[in-house]
Amino acid sequence: MYEPIRTKSVHSTVDGPNPDFPHRSREEELDIQLAGHLAALLAVTDELRATAASADLDAAAERLAEQVGRLRGGRTPVRAPMSGSRRERSGTALHRRAHALAGRALVVAASRADTAAAILAAERMDAHAAALEPRELASR
Repeated sequence: MYEPIRTKSVHSTVDGPNPDFPHRSREEELDIQLAGHLAALLAVTDELRATAASADLDAAAERLAEQVGRLRGGRTPVRAPMSGSRRERSGTALHRRAHALAGRALVVAASRADTAAAILAAERMDAHAAALEPRELASR
């Protein structure tokens, strides 16, 4: 009823991986993903620092920048300058966003067994949860 296919499929990977196409290992993919989450957390931390100066946020930003640099092979992350021209967001929204990003970073860090990044992410989750507690209670 059907005629058999006589030519090789253009979608087939029978020949194996193509050496012209870059391939990354699972660890490399997790490094990229973790660096992205930590860089996003750093950006939100910098926004929080712009709205309310804090020694804790300053130290956290430096530690986050150090981890992102380590994961990106020594390249330092691009950081926005501290200025008042930023879009103003509420501190509660920023802390919620930072808490969510720290949680994502914690999951990826645990998956790739990166203890330093996991500890930093867990500390940031705790700090942002603590910053949200009084605000959450006041809004009830």
